[in-house]
Amino acid sequence: MSEAKSGDTVRLHYTGTLTDGSRFDSSEGRDPLEFTLGGGQIIPGLEREIFGMKVGDKKTVTAVADEAYGQPNPAALQDVPRDTIPPEIELAIGGQLQVSSQEGQQMTVTITAITDDVVTMDANHPLAGQDLIFDVELVEIL
Repeated sequence: MSEAKSGDTVRLHYTGTLTDGSRFDSSEGRDPLEFTLGGGQIIPGLEREIFGMKVGDKKTVTAVADEAYGQPNPAALQDVPRDTIPPEIELAIGGQLQVSSQEGQQMTVTITAITDDVVTMDANHPLAGQDLIFDVELVEIL
């Protein structure tokens, strides 16, 4: 039976949890995740552990924050004047908005604070700074 190697397209089922045991994502009830191994399409801490697996292999992988979504970047916090946000947009702490960067790139931000004058938005990935645990099963090597 062949082992997964760089350049292979692989399919795997996974469940991702945080260190407190709460689940943040899973392929349960969906098609397996499909990607090219070595292509940098998934977080490095998970991808590295798929190399050498065989179809049917299962394992638990811990991707530390630096090999997942990185550490939170303070520069990704932005204070936006509240009066520049259209009034029909509902603002709530923890709410997410789609915004455009100065370069025109779309991104999701999370509202972290609201005052009468300013809305603080965080463009860090919601899982930045967290170690992630994945239970994976290699389903297929294409």
